[in-house]
Amino acid sequence: MIKYIRPVKPDSAKGLVADVYAQVKRDFGRVVEPFQMHSPLPKLLAGAWMVCREAELVGIVPRVTKEVVAASISQLNQCQYCVDAHTIMLIAAGEGQLANDISKGCYENISDEKVFMIVKWALATTSPRSELLRWLPFSKQEAPEIIGTTVFYHYMNRMANALLGKTPLPLSQSWLKSLLKSFAGITFSSALGRTKTVGDALQFLPRVDLPNDLRWAKPSANIAQAYACFAGSVEEAGENALPVEVRAHVQEELSQWMGKTSELSLAWAEDAISRFDEATEAAARLALLAALAPDRIDEGAVLAFKKHYPEDEKLVGVLAWASFAAARKIGTWICQSSV
Repeated sequence: MIKYIRPVKPDSAKGLVADVYAQVKRDFGRVVEPFQMHSPLPKLLAGAWMVCREAELVGIVPRVTKEVVAASISQLNQCQYCVDAHTIMLIAAGEGQLANDISKGCYENISDEKVFMIVKWALATTSPRSELLRWLPFSKQEAPEIIGTTVFYHYMNRMANALLGKTPLPLSQSWLKSLLKSFAGITFSSALGRTKTVGDALQFLPRVDLPNDLRWAKPSANIAQAYACFAGSVEEAGENALPVEVRAHVQEELSQWMGKTSELSLAWAEDAISRFDEATEAAARLALLAALAPDRIDEGAVLAFKKHYPEDEKLVGVLAWASFAAARKIGTWICQSSV
């Protein structure tokens, strides 16, 4: 279920949204809610899909490995919707036991040493001082795909925590989950195994320069272009949705952020934004939560923002800009390792 906004449904999509949806359905299997929630901003939708497809769905790294990264990052960020979604994809790939181990957090049961090390690495990506980030459990050739997937899900988890329900499954009862995941996996299995051409998603947005803080993507031309386009679409969305002083304040907070956000730091941030007028304060609060504490976004914060900015484009823009700002910051920590 998508909350707070009215997304463009696949059967009513036109123009760029329709074009992106068609490729999503072909290559992903279904036009799932995480893409639909971007549809109020067509260029943002295109950029998000470009990054997802070019980093996660194609390339030299096995899809299972990247689904493990996505599921592990989602566990780290307490995004149950995305944990369910990516363990479903693991089931679709024939990795039911691995999906179960990650879903339950039983990482010690993972017998494949490389997969285990990638899980441990992914779980350390919000701990910039962790020794686990000093050495990558994958090659330099694999790095753009795995880091690209990692950064994308630090972004997507934040969006999902704000705009989606607790699970993509029709029922949330724990005793039914295994059965429902198995059925859902069948839906995606044919698309998961279908051959895909690198670079097919790059048609949707014009080429732009890659920002310096995303330089980890440079060794892969298609991932670099996808991330450059996504960054441009996010920046445009943020400029249209957030006052410049709010964006500056969030960036200042992120410059001091070390991956964990305490009650004390949230209280300090709350005090700092009290100097703004009511509308700007509501925007700043929502943006700060999306960036620093996405699991704490509640209906009150969203409705306080929508009171002043009722347009779906504004809400999606604020969340996307703040979420990607945090994800980019995490990417810089990874870049300090031996890429």
